Formats: sequence, C-alpha cells, structure tokens
Amino acid sequence: MSAPEFSRLERIDTFGAGERSISIAANDTERAALAARFGLIAIERLEGEFKVRSEPAGIVARGHVSAAVVQACSVTDDPIPATVEEDVALRFIVDGAVDEEEIELSEDVLDTIFYAGSAIDLGEAAAETMMLALDPFPRGPNAAAALRAAGVISEDELKPLGALAGLKGLLEKKD
Repeated sequence: MSAPEFSRLERIDTFGAGERSISIAANDTERAALAARFGLIAIERLEGEFKVRSEPAGIVARGHVSAAVVQACSVTDDPIPATVEEDVALRFIVDGAVDEEEIELSEDVLDTIFYAGSAIDLGEAAAETMMLALDPFPRGPNAAAALRAAGVISEDELKPLGALAGLKGLLEKKD
C-alpha cells in the first residue's frame, strides 16, 4: 500500500500530558493527487486545525477541517464549486488494541481511526473528513434539463402503473 497523498504524521511519543495545537495545509501537489484519488476536478484548499491530546483510551483530536473543491455534476459533468467546513472529533486507537465489536458508544462519541506504528496521520484524517462531507451526487443548474432531455422523469411525474394505478383514487373515495 502506498503512502497517502496528504500525510501529516504526528508521533505518539511527542504528546505529553497537555493539549497541543496542530495546523496542517495541503500543498498544490498533494491537492492535485487527492483530487485524482477522490474523482474531483480540483481541490483549491484543504486545511485542518486540531487540538490533540493523549488519553488512556487513545489519542484524541478535535478541530475543524476546511476545504474548497470543484466537483463534477453527476449528470452533466459541469464543474460545481463546493466548500467544506466540518468540525471533527477523532479518537486514534492502536490497530488491534481493542476488539471492534466491543467498542461501546457513549455520550462523547468520537469517530475512531485505527493506526499502526508510532504516529497518527492528521493529513489523511482531514482528507477523509473532506470527502465524506461532500455531496456524493452533486447536481448543477443544468442537471434537471439534461435529465428531461434524456427522457428521465422526476419523482413528481412518476405515476403508478398496472394494478396499483387506481388505488389512490379508490382510497380517496372511501374518505
């Protein structure tokens, strides 16, 4: 497996008893590689601000991921600018330290990321957060017209067929 395109490793042994602030930002090369990986037209900005501390249950990182991207419309492939402003609460746990089926959720639920080795990767966490926050099927202003031109009808235009076609009318008459 190759290294992530936007890797910002933070060594576990550098975390003391207190909280540490960490700021990260992807450079041009990293953003281009991430855009290719995620199928985006472009990533114009990807940044993260984290407060990280060591706890008995793992390394906790809370913060904010901010991004500006250009997605392709899922219908027309037209470029659609999008922004991400996402608060994050992550817990990094050593891979194999706990049985994933035994993790109990509490009020303070954090997204769990398993890691191997002696460092956590805040860059990959920021990249995944950005991607998960984006609309998986973005539609631009020309999408509805393109769908109509292709003969695709909207849910509003859908009419029941066959045996169910008259059911709505029969039910309305009973009232």
